[in-house]
Amino acid sequence: MNKSELIDHIAESADLSKADAGRALDAMVSAVKTTLKKNGTVTLVGFGTFSVGKRAARTGRNPQTGAAIKIKAAKVPKFKPGKGLKDAIN
Repeated sequence: MNKSELIDHIAESADLSKADAGRALDAMVSAVKTTLKKNGTVTLVGFGTFSVGKRAARTGRNPQTGAAIKIKAAKVPKFKPGKGLKDAIN
């Protein structure tokens, strides 16, 4: 499912126009991004939790030359599915 298909599904399920559903989806994504940028978490009970994880600096290898390269430390988004989502899949 891509973004436009998701917007169509939201519009149909919530009896909204596609424009309203698109704005609602964009607002939700923006809220998650803003919260994660501030190192917060977003918990949607029954769906899951978005959080920020830390990846340590490490040494990697260039696959073409085999030379060692330094990979910087980074913050990465994480998602932990909730019980409701897990149960819906199984």
